[in-house]
Amino acid sequence: MDSRQLRYFIAVYEQRNLSRAADQVNVAQSALSHHISNLEAEFATPLFERKSRGMEPTAAGERLYEHARIILRAMAEAETEVREGARVIAGEISIGMANSGVKAIGVELMRTVLTKYPKLKLSLTESLSGATLMHLMVSNVDLALVYNPPSEKELITEPVLEEEMFLVGIPKLVGKGKAPIRFEELSRMPLILLRYGLGLSSRALLDDPVLLKRLEGGAILHANSITGMTGALVEGLGCTIATKLFAREELAAGRLIARKVIEPKLTRTLYLCRLRNRPMTYAMEEMRRLMLAFIAEQVRSGGWQAELVG
Repeated sequence: MDSRQLRYFIAVYEQRNLSRAADQVNVAQSALSHHISNLEAEFATPLFERKSRGMEPTAAGERLYEHARIILRAMAEAETEVREGARVIAGEISIGMANSGVKAIGVELMRTVLTKYPKLKLSLTESLSGATLMHLMVSNVDLALVYNPPSEKELITEPVLEEEMFLVGIPKLVGKGKAPIRFEELSRMPLILLRYGLGLSSRALLDDPVLLKRLEGGAILHANSITGMTGALVEGLGCTIATKLFAREELAAGRLIARKVIEPKLTRTLYLCRLRNRPMTYAMEEMRRLMLAFIAEQVRSGGWQAELVG
């Protein structure tokens, strides 16, 4: 098995058709078919089911595709690293961020890459925290800003900041004043909670799993959409637990009110995460440095109401 065979395999997997795959990699269809057959012989298992309408990956084919993408990407990164050296930040890097991260530092990160690192191709993915973690676990992103990630041996996690959570909603629901509200009273509110990723729990919402379980049990609705959540809050369908950064625009416009939660105070922690089996590249090191610097700047200036940790 070599890199050429893997590239051919990926083309067939993604196109699901030998003819289109052959056009994509610019080889004869017969040669492409031969390479796929050799791979199947090497693994002693079929990688595709040959059907009248194309090629359908088997379970083994699905597994190989994930590995092949990682292998080819690592090879490309290694080539760039050796050729360019540490003096030039080049190649490709993908960063995953929860919504708060993009709001706070996304634009500044993109501006810096475009102006200072012309040889670096940045891909920035915004998603709910749980989905961001999933992107990292399958190597769709290289670095990720995630709230309260699980303890996994595959992950290297670095705590960055701790945020205070507030009760957020329209004045009619949460009260016109901004006086603190006790957790016991809060738990009886008509809460709408973000799931922070399809199929995942809301662990990104709070550091305390016991309090989180109580909130989840009494929630009237769960959402996987920032836009849907914001719309529901403004319309008065319910209230939520969130940071001030999450609802910054609506709070500034007076459409929503944020009340501090007390007895106990509610917090969550943001982590910078990467995979343990992915070696740090020069680009990853520089992006890590930039993200931490931009986050610290936002916290110190008051743009991100949080406390730095770590």
